[in-house]
Amino acid sequence: MTLSFFDQFMSPVYLGIPLIALALTLPWLLFPTPTTRWLNNRLLTLQNWFIGRLTRELFLPVNLPGHKWAVLLASLMLFLISLNMLGLLPYTFTPTTQLSLNMGMAFPLWMATVIIGMRNQPTEALGHLLPEGTPGLLIPVLIIIETISLFIRPLALGVRLTANLTAGHLLIQLIATAATVLLPLMPTVAILTATILFLLTLLEVAVAMIQAYVFVLLLSLYLQENV
Repeated sequence: MTLSFFDQFMSPVYLGIPLIALALTLPWLLFPTPTTRWLNNRLLTLQNWFIGRLTRELFLPVNLPGHKWAVLLASLMLFLISLNMLGLLPYTFTPTTQLSLNMGMAFPLWMATVIIGMRNQPTEALGHLLPEGTPGLLIPVLIIIETISLFIRPLALGVRLTANLTAGHLLIQLIATAATVLLPLMPTVAILTATILFLLTLLEVAVAMIQAYVFVLLLSLYLQENV
């Protein structure tokens, strides 16, 4: 029983083909594509408003040179929201519950921000490793601590996204199993459990969107430190 709860995080295979490839590519088909007409339809207008509002919120504290990342980070946020939301549907697979995928997105983007800082302003980039006014005896210790915290950033990005989605999926499956088992024994308790399950599902929808936003927001803050 313990192992079966974690089977949902394994990449399903159909006819020898891993379905994670379809799970990563099909969400892009759900977004409406721009048309050549002068006026867009309601769905496309709503999508453009949503993208523009989130992009403005993300890049409000970022300097002007960092705005070149707007298309990349906005696309990443929509991609993560799509994967997280589709993973809540039945008979689907959530690729963002895999630490390898999240680290594969977090590490290159974090490394790009560090490289930009070292290339454009090496003095200020290295200055983040030592706070101003530090006593002489604490300088070596603080440099080591700040260096470790710098290299932990991509790990924290990947682990945060994986842990939140994995915990939510496990909790949903545990409560759903409890409701199924209690239905023939104690129908009243089963109905109460199903109500909790419905509320938890709504919470997971919010978590799926918030975690994608937090992932991209932290990347934009890392970018702000290096531009």
